[in-house]
Amino acid sequence: SYRFGLPSSTNILGLPIGQHMSVAATIQGQPKEVVRSYTPISSDEDQGYFDLLIKSYPTGNISKHVATLKIGQTLKVKGPKGAMVYTPGLVRHFGMIAGGTGITPMLQIIRAIIRGRPRNGGKDTTQVDLIFANVNVEDILLKDDLDKLAAEDEGFRVYYVLNNPPEKWDGGVGFCTPEMIKVIGVSMLEATALIMIQERLPPPAKDIKILICGPPPMVSAMKKATDSLGYEKPKPVSKLVDQVFCF
Repeated sequence: SYRFGLPSSTNILGLPIGQHMSVAATIQGQPKEVVRSYTPISSDEDQGYFDLLIKSYPTGNISKHVATLKIGQTLKVKGPKGAMVYTPGLVRHFGMIAGGTGITPMLQIIRAIIRGRPRNGGKDTTQVDLIFANVNVEDILLKDDLDKLAAEDEGFRVYYVLNNPPEKWDGGVGFCTPEMIKVIGVSMLEATALIMIQERLPPPAKDIKILICGPPPMVSAMKKATDSLGYEKPKPVSKLVDQVFCF
């Protein structure tokens, strides 16, 4: 993760829960400015800075650019962006499906819910079930944070899914990543997803939402899976009122 300072040590980012920001950079060899979207893993409890989780890819323009920044250099950011704005009481129960770096908007919402629990002086009783899919165990981003939150909050449960699980593994086995789609095909992927969604996430109801974020092939497969399970058909572009919301 990378930490970026705000103009003053008492400034907060002020990004509404559920929203994201864009990061832009002019990169040598690219004809125009490169823009990518990120959800901070810090919150407004943190003053004077914000943190971004940026995974490095061999062909990743922004990730390479950020890795070369020196202390004191600046980053061009813009926000807030996105149609999701979380407020306590929005739903009774969230079901979340995340793949890879798609965990960041989920974590932002989970942390806000737990901060607002009655034991912390709030009124938020929202239940949360998260399915988090990755290729290998070492790819699981923010696992310590998620496990700590699940241990301290009985209203939050996380279920890990891996394509290549280690020998002793009590989580699920593959369904959410592009690599897995190439190996087993979309139809098999959807069949595996159907079982996990039925077992782990809240059934269709007026007061629940399913949130999805991850690689595009995974998002597409999960939209089909939720549709076939009787959730409201996901829209091409998600709005806050939608039962199935894709970031």
